[in-house]
Amino acid sequence: MKKQLKVKGVEWIDGCGLSNSEIQKTIKKYDFHELDIEACMEQNQRARIDSYDDYLFMVLHFPKYNPKTKVYSLNEFNIFLWKDFLITFRDFEWKNIDKIFNDYKNLNLEDDSDFKITSGYILYEIIQSMLEKMFKFIDNIKKDLKNVEWLVFERANANLVKEIMVKKRNIVILKHMLLPQIAVMKLIETKMNEMFKWEMEEYFEDLEDKISKVVNDIKVLEEYLDSIEDAFKTIIDIRTNNVMSFLAIFSAFFLPLTLITSFYWMNIKLPLEHRPDIVYLILFFITFLMIFAYIFWKNKWKL
Repeated sequence: MKKQLKVKGVEWIDGCGLSNSEIQKTIKKYDFHELDIEACMEQNQRARIDSYDDYLFMVLHFPKYNPKTKVYSLNEFNIFLWKDFLITFRDFEWKNIDKIFNDYKNLNLEDDSDFKITSGYILYEIIQSMLEKMFKFIDNIKKDLKNVEWLVFERANANLVKEIMVKKRNIVILKHMLLPQIAVMKLIETKMNEMFKWEMEEYFEDLEDKISKVVNDIKVLEEYLDSIEDAFKTIIDIRTNNVMSFLAIFSAFFLPLTLITSFYWMNIKLPLEHRPDIVYLILFFITFLMIFAYIFWKNKWKL
């Protein structure tokens, strides 16, 4: 889907999920470098900004959450910008960007004829909207991790392994997606200052601060999840040790009985073998050994 508007001399073309032929058709009238055009048509480009005499080309990455798989996907943004135009290509729909587009489309310029619109400010609103969405993602991840933490201590089981690994993969994806963009955002700020004569400095400094905060929050979540995973492993180890201790005690309790019965099953002469009441004496002796062993182990290893 492609949308286009022109407001106060600035043209904005927004393309979502376009095919390669549609992308080429959209930018046909512009003299863009062939490598930038290829980057728009290829997936998984690294985050970067390329500067030319008559335009800037940027690649930014922001996540798109898939509620079915519960995994974040890469939503790549390819951006061409100059003073009089802004062209954005993205893989997935984003309601926030659609809202920005519709706000500019329905803008009544007659109410404020001095209202200044620039391609740089539109770009600021787009990136700012995506970063605000990231803060909501982080809040949702925090809630999910608290729920996982509760499950770990209340009823830790094998099903939690998948849950923890999905959360861990999501955090790794977000970290590797956004961390390189801190440096890119600094370069974007520099280029915006050069292009718009420092009019956009405060806006893009704000974006730089926000993306740094997002990355720091993701690192904190990574450490939080690591502590939850360590607690889960500790609980599983404790349960395993308890089971092994029980089996060891159970086996030790029956060891004397097994030893004595093995003797009496032998085809040899044994003391008191013709006295029927000897079995009670043996059972009493075995019970005494079990109780003694239990008390000894309990005091020694605090079972």
